[in-house]
Amino acid sequence: MYILAIETSCDDTSVAIVENGRIIRSNVVSSQIETHQRFGGVVPEIASRKHVESITWILEEAVDQAQVSLQQLSAIAVTQGPGLVGSLLVGVMAGKALASALGLPLIGVHHIAGHIYANQLTHDLEYPLIALVVSGGHTELIHMEAPGRFHIIGRTRDDAAGEAYDKVARAMHLPYPGGPHMDRLAHEAEHAVTMPRAWLEPDSYDFSFSGLKSAVLNVVNQAKMRGEAVQTAQIAKGFQESVTEVLVEKASRAVREYGAKQLLLAGGVAANRGLRSKLAERCAELQVPLLLPPLSLCTDNAAMIGAAAFLKWDKREYAALDLKAEAQLDLEQW
Repeated sequence: MYILAIETSCDDTSVAIVENGRIIRSNVVSSQIETHQRFGGVVPEIASRKHVESITWILEEAVDQAQVSLQQLSAIAVTQGPGLVGSLLVGVMAGKALASALGLPLIGVHHIAGHIYANQLTHDLEYPLIALVVSGGHTELIHMEAPGRFHIIGRTRDDAAGEAYDKVARAMHLPYPGGPHMDRLAHEAEHAVTMPRAWLEPDSYDFSFSGLKSAVLNVVNQAKMRGEAVQTAQIAKGFQESVTEVLVEKASRAVREYGAKQLLLAGGVAANRGLRSKLAERCAELQVPLLLPPLSLCTDNAAMIGAAAFLKWDKREYAALDLKAEAQLDLEQW
């Protein structure tokens, strides 16, 4: 069976066709990075307008690449939330229109569930498992006892890790998005500027990155006040070491406490080489498999939405045509 999936939660317009929840027949992504670079971040109104301009031709391109006719489709899936509500609305309306016109079931998908199930496109999942979701808008530790059962055991109390990366990069005048540039500089530096770690309460799985962000800004401002050159690479290395250490320690502790058979990494920051490397080392020590999505499936894409939608298809849990975009959709209730 073929699911046509649509993803427009932020600034990437994507349509994919996924066969049986595992095989990617097509996965077309149109990025808006060049549009938003001049602003140093995503402008919601511009993002939604770009989705409107792109969605039709991307739908056509995805169908053409998959070599699957509209009559062969089994269902239409779309990201329902969370995300920028204006962006979400474009995808939801396109999905509802297509489902109505073709007389097909409509499936609303949680964006984070999509990131998690991107791993299923290249791996077999074994439960119980722990998923570490790290992106520009989310940093969460999720315990899953069975397919589609999500229990959030830890989340950020302020900035998401990816958001902190971008804000720190902007302060050091690095291009948007800042994460890849910070990762590159961290690997180039021989020494690191020591940065604080926010562990919070001893038994907490929550995260906090606003203090780390403030510490970096303080180092940058002090250097400027003294008339010294900002040690961009050394600061990037110190920042990345702080972020990855906290993420790795809390994720590995969750794996031990919950008896997880696998640790999944998901989200845009899953492409970070430093984080992937440190998690791999720790999972080797724990003798627990680490599942990493390929780089092409780390950032927002519709193939991951098609993979997650297969769970709903299997249970015949369809959405009505009055489906609404929900900017704060609850993963545990999805």
